[in-house]
Amino acid sequence: MSVSELEKVPANLSQAPKSRVLSGIMPTGDLHIGNYIGAIKNWVAMQYEHDSFFCIVNMHAITTPQDPKELYEKTREVAALYIACGVDPKVSTIFVQSHVPAHTELCWILNCIAPMGWLERMTQFKEKSKGDRERSSVGLFDYPVLQAADILLYGNVPPVPLYVPVGEDQKQHLELARDLAERFNRLFGDTLAIPEPYIPKYGARVMGLDDPTKKMSKSEKSRYHAIRLLDSPDDIRKKIARAVTDPGRDIKFDPERPGLYNLLTIYQAVTGQSEEEIEAHFEGKGYADLKRELAERLVEYLAPLQERYRDIRQDPSYLENVLAQGAERARETSAVVLNAVKKAVGLE
Repeated sequence: MSVSELEKVPANLSQAPKSRVLSGIMPTGDLHIGNYIGAIKNWVAMQYEHDSFFCIVNMHAITTPQDPKELYEKTREVAALYIACGVDPKVSTIFVQSHVPAHTELCWILNCIAPMGWLERMTQFKEKSKGDRERSSVGLFDYPVLQAADILLYGNVPPVPLYVPVGEDQKQHLELARDLAERFNRLFGDTLAIPEPYIPKYGARVMGLDDPTKKMSKSEKSRYHAIRLLDSPDDIRKKIARAVTDPGRDIKFDPERPGLYNLLTIYQAVTGQSEEEIEAHFEGKGYADLKRELAERLVEYLAPLQERYRDIRQDPSYLENVLAQGAERARETSAVVLNAVKKAVGLE
């Protein structure tokens, strides 16, 4: 993706959006190639067909201890990377979660109708608390309700549907948002739209380079786990060179060989070639050839994104203006649902 491609505005922008889309990423760790291939790349493709809201969910970040200065900086880094990846602030609404108070207001109201048993069944609390329930924060236990509020605030345009792009690890959270909306509507009348999952037509599940049986993660500390979007060319080459492969010599898309399959999945994502084309290209070649070529393809693929990111960070006022305008639109949009909810429960 070139810088010029990032600036293009499709001719069909004048058409009214058919639906609304909401998604977000937490500003902890470093965004990696899995975040881009699996999520942000799809956002870029979707934004011209939907009324799109893309959030930096910094209030979710503080459910576990964070360094305040680092959190502030990471929030800006993620926002700049959204834009560098191709999310167009002239088309999409890019905003910071904490800049829109409606998120916490709706969260509290939903807390008051959310059964404890529903939250106790959420599997990610068990994973993130690492079994230390007594020392984990109430916020960590309750964050699925905040996530539900994040979603439900933007479902205020019936009969236009609200879609939420989800992967396997987020399906349970969307189901909770749907359950809470249905429960609220039963108690207080039809007020909240029921969000729908959006399953992208294209989107690879990128696994860890050091352990291809686990999804690539921002929270993983191993240096050789992920290709980060801001990695230097030398770091990219070193990481790919050390990536786990499997027994065997032929280069084929075989899910039973997870290390090789993961590298080929990344190669396919950055080249756009079919499985047949890739297998034919590497016929008679070995893992060293695949790794060497994949590393160079990644360096070339990420170079314009990194250049765009540096340009954005050199002008802090531009980024702050984008976030201020995004927050203003998000506040206006979310106020419709929040006001209806408060009226329904008797707060207004």
